[in-house]
Amino acid sequence: MAALKIANVNWQSELNKAAHHTSDYSSTEAILRRGQPFTITLHLQTMVQSGDNFTFIASTGPSPAESQRTKAVFNLSEEGASGWSATQEPSEPGCMNFTIFSPANAVIGRYKLKLQIVSGNKVSSTLLGQFVLLFNPWCPNDDVYMANEKERQEYVLNDSGIIFQGLEKYIQQEAWNYGQFEEDILDISLAILDRSLNHRQDPAADVSNRNNPIYVSRVISAMVNSNDEKGVVEGKWNGKYCSGTNPLQWSGSVTILRKWYRGRYKPVRYGQCWVFAGVMCTVLRSLGIPTRVITNFNSAHDRNINLSIDKYVDISGKTLHLTEDSVWNFHVWNESWFIRRDLGSFYDGWQVLDATPQERSKGSLKERQVYKKALKLLAVRSTWKRTKITRRRRRSSVAWRQNMTQPAQKPSISGKLILDASPVIGQDILLTLALRNLTSDFNNIKVKLRASAILYTRKPKAEILQLSRSVKLGSEEVKEISFKISYSQYKNSLVDDRKILVTAVCETKQGASLLVEKDIVLQDPFLTIKVLGPTVVHKAVDVQVTFTNPLSEVVTGCVLRAEGSGLIKDQLRINVARMAPMESSTVQFEIIPYKSGTRQLQVDLVCIHFSDIKGFVMLDVTPA
Repeated sequence: MAALKIANVNWQSELNKAAHHTSDYSSTEAILRRGQPFTITLHLQTMVQSGDNFTFIASTGPSPAESQRTKAVFNLSEEGASGWSATQEPSEPGCMNFTIFSPANAVIGRYKLKLQIVSGNKVSSTLLGQFVLLFNPWCPNDDVYMANEKERQEYVLNDSGIIFQGLEKYIQQEAWNYGQFEEDILDISLAILDRSLNHRQDPAADVSNRNNPIYVSRVISAMVNSNDEKGVVEGKWNGKYCSGTNPLQWSGSVTILRKWYRGRYKPVRYGQCWVFAGVMCTVLRSLGIPTRVITNFNSAHDRNINLSIDKYVDISGKTLHLTEDSVWNFHVWNESWFIRRDLGSFYDGWQVLDATPQERSKGSLKERQVYKKALKLLAVRSTWKRTKITRRRRRSSVAWRQNMTQPAQKPSISGKLILDASPVIGQDILLTLALRNLTSDFNNIKVKLRASAILYTRKPKAEILQLSRSVKLGSEEVKEISFKISYSQYKNSLVDDRKILVTAVCETKQGASLLVEKDIVLQDPFLTIKVLGPTVVHKAVDVQVTFTNPLSEVVTGCVLRAEGSGLIKDQLRINVARMAPMESSTVQFEIIPYKSGTRQLQVDLVCIHFSDIKGFVMLDVTPA
């Protein structure tokens, strides 16, 4: 009796990808979601004999084992102990159709599928092929199940988005290319899991745990930064970026992930919070975990965990570095959607994940009850002033702060810093300090004004301006002090964040003090993007980008970069000609869309004379 021979295997790629919501992946490999059936067809060289027994074996990882749930053995028409099963469907002569079911808690990753045939006393085994199994937000029994289809489209299938930055009162939209379906990105995401410390220490246990989105998201969170496990992105918040890329110049995750992968897993330089969050969103979405990027403004970093943010300033308004506490202009992290079998159903839903390397968690999970209590408390932001006090035979510096548990002393003056016009890079910044006497008594005020270039972490980097003024205020009188920060004063001090902190310390004759602060973000100059025709899959269309040199000096060496999933396969770079002061320039280039649907095109003008000018446009690409 001749053994059954298989001519080829049809993985029904188009059919299965459509059913499993994986059609967008740029791969010829079968990409499937767990907890959902898929179909394969065997084309036979010989006939099936009555009495032939079929057994399927699905395995993943370097040491597959049934005890570790990384190997499943299941017979035709019988559900295996692992929850995997297979049924035979009607077929044409010379073919066999099978529907294979994976359990909703299966380990995710790349699988091999074998068919073992027992015919009489002969046993043969054939490798049918490989497939990738992902988490399944469409499956009600999966821990990542998300009931709302619009949310699944947004947090699983959307491959571009906006990451918010800037200030609470001046929020900037930065386009980000997640690109989770682009070529190689799924392979890179799986490689990130395989490069983790967990996998290197115990590969079998690590792969076995990949059925759990809690475990997978924690591993990815650790691997996105390079601090502990030589992961994807190296963080840098100080100094120059000449040995890598300025974090502000990244526009998406695809370039970063490919650079890490093709560079033999060498950390990519450099990233900050939004870069870590963007990359992590890409990787988790590619693996099927619903994920979003969150921005928090006035983000408190309470390093000593006392629910108080302390700030020290001297009598001139200069920030003193006497504490590690800080309030960042913004901070960016992720949230992923899954249930918490470890904590109970009360905690199901969006889970906070932060891949930015900061304080170590020491391996402990802080119960959310502690967090909830903290939310009920007012996180006190205390400003300490450093003064000098004369004592017998010595002079010493001391710090004080108002006792927050005692009623506050009624202030005698109030103040506010006001921008007279929108601040644009290359132009002078015009400001007004408005002071009000809150009493009926005469007030003589000494004002010390200071401006510093800062990072988005509010860490001062360079002094720009110091001024002193005296103001006499009558009963309940209001007076204004106008001043400016000229371009010549800030141009050599400004860091790439384009942020300036202005402070005013106002002291009365009675010794009372008032600290007024204002964060300023210099706005980008003019940039427009025009698409010169309809956008259709596989048809070329021109894009025109116009921008203006914001400076009163000639600029050279600028580069325009463009990228966008479904529009440009590799980042496009175009050298820009010399631009005279305040001159507008236009660059035109061609794109050939290769995916239909709503697509995001990002452009970024990089120049050594000023920080990046970015823009984006959303395109509706129609099928060919």
